[in-house]
Amino acid sequence: MKPEKSRRSAPTVKPRPAARPRSKFVLRLFVAGATARSRQAVLHLQQLCAADLKGGCTLEVIDIYQQPELARANQIVATPTLVVEFPRPMRRFIGNLANITGLFVELDLIPARKLTV
Repeated sequence: MKPEKSRRSAPTVKPRPAARPRSKFVLRLFVAGATARSRQAVLHLQQLCAADLKGGCTLEVIDIYQQPELARANQIVATPTLVVEFPRPMRRFIGNLANITGLFVELDLIPARKLTV
């Protein structure tokens, strides 16, 4: 009998995960009319997009009085409501958006070291 040839398998090389490209944030803000609270929520988010996200975001403002079908489709029950569509998972923030930067830091949407005061 001949000794069986041992087959050497090539070492398994695990591919490195590619560096995650910085994706653009997709935000939807649902407001009720042109109230002071609605204007303040829009202003806070515009500042966040400009300063902390460096323009890497798309902000869509939806007035539920003008587009009630979108409010129904997105199951909006209170305003202001911020919906973070992308990156996934989808998140919703309802109510006072005065400290939205703190919320984004907690959810790792922006690093804590990038906070602007």
